[in-house]
Amino acid sequence: MSACIQKPFRIINAIGLKKPKTTVEFKASLIPLKITNFVVQQIMARKKKYILEIDKEIDFDVIGVCSHHSDYRLAWSINETMGLKLRKCEKDFVLSSKSGKITSSHSAYEFKDEESRLDYFLIKNKSKGSYLIQEKTTIDYFLFLCDNAAIEVDELIQKLKTAPSILAAYRFYPDEIASAENLVFI
Repeated sequence: MSACIQKPFRIINAIGLKKPKTTVEFKASLIPLKITNFVVQQIMARKKKYILEIDKEIDFDVIGVCSHHSDYRLAWSINETMGLKLRKCEKDFVLSSKSGKITSSHSAYEFKDEESRLDYFLIKNKSKGSYLIQEKTTIDYFLFLCDNAAIEVDELIQKLKTAPSILAAYRFYPDEIASAENLVFI
């Protein structure tokens, strides 16, 4: 053995560690010139991989609305029936992939009720062949009630059904819809 290879062996033996069995372990032990117990343990130990998982809290109610009318006409009909002030959003509601690429863009209307501290969002389900909620392809629009603590959803559905533009309205529970975690309202 050459002198430069024998020197790391002497340092490792002085600490009380065994000689490396493979060349990969031997090369790893050559990295620090001054080896301490802590450094050797860090080199010899396997790297641990930690994954941060964030549970998204779903804090909205979902009402599916079936209608043959266009989005602006449906929003007007809901405004007249419910006394809301749904307005077209400046930007469409956008779904994007994990890489950040936009997968679909959906027409959206919103109303922020200051009295009940409730946000309403009316979003079109189908847009250019893609769906906002893929599990519910038969639903035309979704009405989202964010941070709802003031309104009884079943009573709201009964009132919505009286609107002339609405054929049917159904309540959906976000926990039962797999793609609901993709919906983020700001």
